[in-house]
Amino acid sequence: MVSQAVGNQAQIKEGKTQSAAVVQEACKPFLRWAGGKRWLARSLAPILRRHLDTSGGTYIEPFLGSGAIFYATAPARAILNDLNEDLVLAHAAVADVPDYLVKALASLPVDRETYNAVRELAPKSPFERAVRMIWLNRTCYGGIHRTNKQGQFNTPYGGGSRRPDVLWREGIVEGCAQVLSGDIDLTVGDFEAAIDRAGDGDVVFCDPTYSNPNRDHFDRYGPSVFSWADQVRLSSACRRALGRGATVIVTNGAYSQLAEIYPDAYRITLKRATSMGVRRKAGTDDEYLFILDPWKRRRKWAGLGEIENRLKQAAEASRVSALSEARRPKVQAPRTIVRPIEPVLD
Repeated sequence: MVSQAVGNQAQIKEGKTQSAAVVQEACKPFLRWAGGKRWLARSLAPILRRHLDTSGGTYIEPFLGSGAIFYATAPARAILNDLNEDLVLAHAAVADVPDYLVKALASLPVDRETYNAVRELAPKSPFERAVRMIWLNRTCYGGIHRTNKQGQFNTPYGGGSRRPDVLWREGIVEGCAQVLSGDIDLTVGDFEAAIDRAGDGDVVFCDPTYSNPNRDHFDRYGPSVFSWADQVRLSSACRRALGRGATVIVTNGAYSQLAEIYPDAYRITLKRATSMGVRRKAGTDDEYLFILDPWKRRRKWAGLGEIENRLKQAAEASRVSALSEARRPKVQAPRTIVRPIEPVLD
């Protein structure tokens, strides 16, 4: 069905007239995403953009999701990674064949019958997988990309205003394609391998799945669970990147145990207007923003909110890292998505 929705079209012009570095404008992401950071992008992205303009570094996002902070920052160079291959293919299709992509999305009728049929498909080509991913995301309930343990998408039909039309009516796909026209490396793999690529002057933004230390997992949105052990492993990877001169930002739920594994980070509590997914207990709708800055520029980050802590001794941070390193599993290198994505033509 997805392949039949793609018709012949004039060839896309080779090359792009503007690079992401020239665009430098806030851009909405083309996906809706549970726990996405659209609400944070307006305040954080300008700071990251100025930092990268000065350092000439690379923006790295190991948990890509909708990429709200990336699209708002519009960096000239970026490494974008996620475990969800279909999601990474969706970003690649926007980058490589935005016109074909819009035509395919627009040709699918938006109704429950079509939704259920597309949800059951298992397309093989990267382009068809990208079309399915984006169309389901824009028509499903709440924009929640949720799969069962077998990796099968199981979010119900959204109805009402849940339509993909906004993507071309408001030029969202076009804007995202411009931001992706820079030096962008799209990879599929574990977060740790992506963070380990960070060096001096780079910026790493981490927005992992919420993980309650008192449970095996907080919310399940895919076949794999981001465990508390992964949270500890993440803090260690971020600290190694800090040691190489990278600036690292981590967001997560406002759990006191998380503050304990980032003793060498500035901590800001952010107020969220709404929650997506499973409703959390009172007092946990707030989020922590942890900032690991090799230059310890406290004043630079205070504009995001009140910094609630003084940095603790390096010995404590070293102890946390040592515990994580002792249990560190072997991580495969991320796999780069083969590009350009080729459209499927009738």
